[in-house]
Amino acid sequence: MTKKILGLFIGVSCLTIGTVSAQFSRPISVGAGAGATISLTDLANVESKFAFYGEADYLITPFISVGLHGEKGTLAGNGYNSDFKNRYFAGNINGKVRVGQFLTHKDNYSYYNLQANTLSKIISNIYVGAGAGLVKNRIKNQIDPNYINAVTNQGGEFAEDLGEIHFVIPLNLGVDIPFGRTLYGPQWAINVNYQHTLTTNDNLDGIKNKSNDQYGFVSLGVKYALFNRK
Repeated sequence: MTKKILGLFIGVSCLTIGTVSAQFSRPISVGAGAGATISLTDLANVESKFAFYGEADYLITPFISVGLHGEKGTLAGNGYNSDFKNRYFAGNINGKVRVGQFLTHKDNYSYYNLQANTLSKIISNIYVGAGAGLVKNRIKNQIDPNYINAVTNQGGEFAEDLGEIHFVIPLNLGVDIPFGRTLYGPQWAINVNYQHTLTTNDNLDGIKNKSNDQYGFVSLGVKYALFNRK
């Protein structure tokens, strides 16, 4: 069932590409920003920490993009008289689909861009996305001996490699708020994004227990369209 839904989604996206691409210059968008991380690990008392990112996206249509995302920040948490801090690096390749891909827009994108009101543009640029990437850990932790015994008695373990690189799946929900009108699309945008990153192992805090670790990243940034015709 999941494969059928995914196939239908891809098919609809392909059919709608032609309807919004006229007079579209397919720019490369670059952006940067910062925000706060939220760790979801075995040490469950969250300490929100700072992170920043840089990214580049290629716009296939005005509302579908593929891109690269790089991120550096800190994850932290505590509990059971123990604590950890992970000064991590992360990178991924991702795709995003915006609401505007499925709305009834004019065939001529330039006409739509010049005529649409601000609210319509914001709604059209709400997006969901997913990707694949890697995280490089730099973990420092202090673990209470009683907690060590409790974890090992339940079949868990403590990571020997606190600098491990492992595979992650980032999921994104956000909005690009465009400003500045040109014939071929906006030159600038404010980006508000929530990225939820799923890991394929249980080692963001150095403790491998029952469930894989996860983390969230709430960010605010700015984007600029390169090679956009005036």
